[in-house]
Amino acid sequence: MSGGVDSAVSAAILQQKGYEVIGVTMQIWPSDKPAHDVAKFSGCCGLDAVEDAKRIAYQLGIRHYVMNFRDIFAQRVIAHFCREYSLGRTPNPCIKCNQYVKFSALLERAKELDVERVATGHYARIEKDEDSGRCFLKKAVDRNKDQSYVLYPISQEQLKHILFPVGIFTKEQVRVKARELGLPVASKPDSQEICFIPDNDYAGFLKGQIPQAARPGPITDKEGHVLGKHKGTLFYTVGQRKGLSISAKEPLYVIAIQPEMNTIVVGGKQEVYGHRLTASDLNWIAVAKPGKPFTAKAKIRYHHQEAEAVITPLRGDRAYIEFREPQAAITPGQSIVFYEGDIVIGGGTVELTESYFKEYPESANNGSQHINI
Repeated sequence: MSGGVDSAVSAAILQQKGYEVIGVTMQIWPSDKPAHDVAKFSGCCGLDAVEDAKRIAYQLGIRHYVMNFRDIFAQRVIAHFCREYSLGRTPNPCIKCNQYVKFSALLERAKELDVERVATGHYARIEKDEDSGRCFLKKAVDRNKDQSYVLYPISQEQLKHILFPVGIFTKEQVRVKARELGLPVASKPDSQEICFIPDNDYAGFLKGQIPQAARPGPITDKEGHVLGKHKGTLFYTVGQRKGLSISAKEPLYVIAIQPEMNTIVVGGKQEVYGHRLTASDLNWIAVAKPGKPFTAKAKIRYHHQEAEAVITPLRGDRAYIEFREPQAAITPGQSIVFYEGDIVIGGGTVELTESYFKEYPESANNGSQHINI
């Protein structure tokens, strides 16, 4: 229970269906922070969220627990977030939290308490195929709130023990239900911030964690000509246009981040687009690992429009993906998720992008067969 309307209504729905429900709020803020700093944490991390969750549980007449997951959150989410930025990549911390904390560590804790299911307020659906016994992760009914993209790392075994009660409703229907139940969070706004960054001071947080990535350095074109000076690689992401402070005949965009050289590379708008990438850490949900290339819709960012692509499985948990049409700002460290209609086929982390294949064109000859990395 994050203290928000979605988890509150999820608990109420399950209660109405006859489940014995207990509420759990995860304590994930750093233990070395003083009380006034902890109060700055937002979303499901803050003290206000814990108090809201307690009030909701009391109103619903269910037990409420605050469980400590600070260590694993620090290791798997915060440390990974900082490490990725130090490498010039752009991670999505919500995906790692879902993968290692909510649906792994919390699920294991629940099993120790003889709890059969873990339910959250995520907007997604789970359906089981009775013939194969396989669980399918599907998009939510409310396409504007669908969160299937950030849930792709969940395994088949985990899906069997998870419930998403609000996935069949629209957000407005959930708020209406909360008002009907008299829940105090019926009109509470959704959190839009990274929960573990106090006051949403993104730059300040990263500067404190990875100061080496905040060192000024050159901005160059792809031929290496110096065009300007950047404030530190952590302040930039692929596709960024604003904040470059460079005078040029045409708008310039970040096309690559080179932390090992402390350099930002820029180019024209056409150079932001690419249609090839490799992905690692693949998790297949709808199928076992495919044995041959297949066509599906693929999404390279949470709010990105899906586009048709050919996915070619590689050795290990990797794949080569080629879009039919070029996509803007394919970014290392982000996730790519594959869909067939409503169904999540699987997904992974963007690894190599168009700039690599332009530098090593032989890698993409004959599809992906010569990629040996």
